[in-house]
Amino acid sequence: MKVCIGLDRVVTLSLVLTVLFSCLGLAGCDREPQATPPPAVKDVATVTVQPKTVLLTTELPGRTSAFLMAEIRPQVNGLVRGRLFEEGSDVKAGQVLYEIDPAPFQAALNNALAALGRAEAYLPSIRSRAERYRELLVEKAVSRQDYDDAEAALNQAQADIEYWKATVETARINLGYTRINAPIPGRIGKSSVTDGALVTAYQPVPLATIQQIDPIYVDVLQSTADLLKLKRQMEEGRLDPDGNSQNKVRLILDDGTIYPREGTFQFRDVTVDPTTGSVILRLVFPNPESLLLPGMFVRAVIKEGVNSEAILIPQQAVSRDPRGNPLALVVNDEGKVEQRGLTIDRAIDDTWLVSSGLGPGDRVIVEGLQKVRPGASVKAVPFGGGKTDGEAGQKAQPAPASN
Repeated sequence: MKVCIGLDRVVTLSLVLTVLFSCLGLAGCDREPQATPPPAVKDVATVTVQPKTVLLTTELPGRTSAFLMAEIRPQVNGLVRGRLFEEGSDVKAGQVLYEIDPAPFQAALNNALAALGRAEAYLPSIRSRAERYRELLVEKAVSRQDYDDAEAALNQAQADIEYWKATVETARINLGYTRINAPIPGRIGKSSVTDGALVTAYQPVPLATIQQIDPIYVDVLQSTADLLKLKRQMEEGRLDPDGNSQNKVRLILDDGTIYPREGTFQFRDVTVDPTTGSVILRLVFPNPESLLLPGMFVRAVIKEGVNSEAILIPQQAVSRDPRGNPLALVVNDEGKVEQRGLTIDRAIDDTWLVSSGLGPGDRVIVEGLQKVRPGASVKAVPFGGGKTDGEAGQKAQPAPASN
């Protein structure tokens, strides 16, 4: 009897709970679903593209070389009697550098002078004999053979005189070669011989080397690809030569400092190096303080020309796809984000020079790139990263290699 009463209570409680849940479900179904709020429009900082007039430059690696260089070699054999200069000093053209023992050359000159004097002493007698024989031949007092012999002796005596004159001149030249003079002005390096050394004429090892380093040459390499690109831009009118100022060149030293004096562009070589695919550009720089020494590695900043329609955008506005291609996000007239593929020419200071992909008036997103996607609605506000809207990249500085 007690068990039956317990089962009735359980059944009754179950029915009550079922009815209660049903009522709650009906009440919930009567409520209207809540509408999802629209996504908030995000702010992005943009710059408006405005064409600029920019002087384009390029940095090319190069090496300095002496304006004039002369290797000093002896022109006669002999013993060095003295070195008459200080190593590392500046010498003048014509200054005596070395002196070779002149004794044997002085003796050779004296011998040649004596032989010349002897030949000239015989000449009057031989000439008189030839003249007398000419007169006697008319009277047939001498034979024709005697006259011919006298005339031949006269010619031989005259030839001997000319021979000994040339010998004297040669001996005098060789004697002069015993004093080795500086052929050019400049700075002389170390000497490869000392007093008492035996030297030979035109020996392969120079006695010393003189280099003129004021002014000084700078030879830089320009690839043929860059050369052809530059010519194509000029032919298409995208780049205008900057007149005489284009010949002015600046120099960056190996430690990154700017050389204080401007140089000039002298010429471009007409031969391409087959191993490097580049041509040599020769520049000339004044060097009165001898700051530049031959063989130094430098970078030359060469003016290419003026781009009057240059499009510059901050570097932080450019991203890359997985393949490394440059991209930019632009806010269109409808306030939505568009993705643009770019062609970048080079870096100029903290901006990129864009060749294609953007046009005047485009609003390029600089800040907020991470929180927007193409097609999203955004609110464009002027970029305040140190520049007003549209003023990015007005300062054109030496650019690294182009992309």
